[in-house]
Amino acid sequence: MSDKIRWGVLSTANIGKKAVIPAIQQSHNGEVVAVASRSQERARAFADELGIEHAYGSYQDLIDSGTVDAVYNPLPNDDHVPWSVKCAQAGLAVLCEKPLGMDADNAQQAVDAFAQKDILLAEAFMYRFHPRYQIVRDLIDSGEIGDLQVINATFTFSIGDGDNIRLHKQHGGGGLMDVGCYCISAMRLVTGEEPVTGQAYARYHPQTDVDMRAAAILSFPSGVLGHFDCGMDTHRTNMLDIRGTQGRIRLDDAFIAGPEDALPVHIWRGTNAPQHEEIPVGAANQYTLMAEEFADALQTGRQFRYPIADAVANMRVIDMLRHSARQHAST
Repeated sequence: MSDKIRWGVLSTANIGKKAVIPAIQQSHNGEVVAVASRSQERARAFADELGIEHAYGSYQDLIDSGTVDAVYNPLPNDDHVPWSVKCAQAGLAVLCEKPLGMDADNAQQAVDAFAQKDILLAEAFMYRFHPRYQIVRDLIDSGEIGDLQVINATFTFSIGDGDNIRLHKQHGGGGLMDVGCYCISAMRLVTGEEPVTGQAYARYHPQTDVDMRAAAILSFPSGVLGHFDCGMDTHRTNMLDIRGTQGRIRLDDAFIAGPEDALPVHIWRGTNAPQHEEIPVGAANQYTLMAEEFADALQTGRQFRYPIADAVANMRVIDMLRHSARQHAST
């Protein structure tokens, strides 16, 4: 394997065009050499626009091409497992967009396929690679805010009018799958625990029956309570608020941090007249950091920072909350 991992991208999705491909192109150990679409013309135009050498008129053609070492899979949710498994069968490592599968059992199928081949599979939760999250972990571990008590998160946006894959139930649409998964992941990351119970309420699209917005509460073994809201028809915001017995930490733009944004970590220490501090954090491209971590793990054979079992565990929580929301909607 050369000094740089040769990446291929399945589809011409906007997340790849606007964020992931430019991030890989800026990485020190990766290059995007191929893209595939269901149309050769679309693939070629996309490749020319982004300076990518190879363009393929089908996903399978890219997989079989021998031109790539790893694949980024940003396809619709229901195509995550099938096409990732095809990559595994061809001996290709995969960085797959979140959520990994349509449910936990589906996600486990991908995990098993890659484990059988001893090939790297990772879920593309890019927010975890921003330096702010290591600062947050260090602050919590050092007792700066006392014992964790409550975590609050929100991730909402307005999808607007028109057809959108997120509105299609058969493709794994809905707010919980698209943005609620970040809130769940962050709570699990901060606590280091899996929730034991969860309750959710949702409002569903009258035609497509996907959850347009949802609110949920999670209970963790240590006693921490987590609550979040997510949605696709609400003013855009994303935030993480962590409260302990002796202080509080808040991250603004907690999940979607622009590569040029220098976003501080806010911390309040003390209970009476708490002292507020902004801990400066330099601008960082969390997509580039994720791609570099993936490429380094692939090149060296070491374990990826976040084992793929985490993706299945996150999916179990989504399954639990989707089931709860449906039960509440029917009562």
